[in-house]
Formats: sequence, C-alpha cells, structure tokens
Amino acid sequence: MVSRQSGFGLPMAVFVITVLALVIAAMAQLQQSSSEGSSLQLQSQRAFYAAESGLQLSLNLLLPPDGSAGRSCATTPFYVHTFSSPSSFYGLTNCSVTVECQNIAVGSEVYFTLTSDGICGSGTDSARRTTEVRVK
Repeated sequence: MVSRQSGFGLPMAVFVITVLALVIAAMAQLQQSSSEGSSLQLQSQRAFYAAESGLQLSLNLLLPPDGSAGRSCATTPFYVHTFSSPSSFYGLTNCSVTVECQNIAVGSEVYFTLTSDGICGSGTDSARRTTEVRVK
C-alpha cells in the first residue's frame, strides 16, 4: 500500500529563503545609505575648512600683520582660491573658496564683514559651507 506524504519542509524552506533574501537586501540598502551619508559628511567638513581657510587668508589681505595698508574691501569678489594638489592644502584638493567683503561705518568706526563660501566636490557629491566674520 502506497501512502501519500504531505511535507512541511519545502514550503518552510522557501519561506526561510525569502525572509533571508529580504533581510540581506535591507542590509545592503542600509550600508549604501550609510556610505553616502559618510561621504557627504566628509565633503561638508572639507567645505567648512575651505571656507575657514579663505577667511584667514582674507583677513591677512585686509589687515596685514605687518601693519601695512591692506587690500581695499571694494574689490568684488575680495578673494577667490581653488585648492589643487600642488598647493600645500592637500586635504582640500578640488575645493574652492570665494570671499566677499563689506564695510559698515558706525559713527567714526569702520567694521568689515567677510563672508566666505567654501565648496567641495561636484554633482551630487558636493557640499557648500558659508562662514562669516566681522572685524574692526
């Protein structure tokens, strides 16, 4: 006498394989988004440091440390620089900075406002940071 067997193993194996495939796909998506976020965070840090470097260099042009007459604030843009690998700023390669200067007179005092815009990367992998400083 031949008896028909009805098994539970095959449907369970298909279910387990399907669930594991979904878990692996979710982990891959999480890894990809984490990697993209890390890359953008790095570009954002680099753009911040490019903007900070532009401000420091501009302050030296506006108010030279040796006390000599500095560059006029009327120049537009006040300072522009593209960081490239031959420069000493290897960490800022492919970044650029543009600094604008405005002077504001308050009574007999003149205040200068420097606004620095640092940009690093290109396309969807780019970041821009803006910093500002006011000096007297």
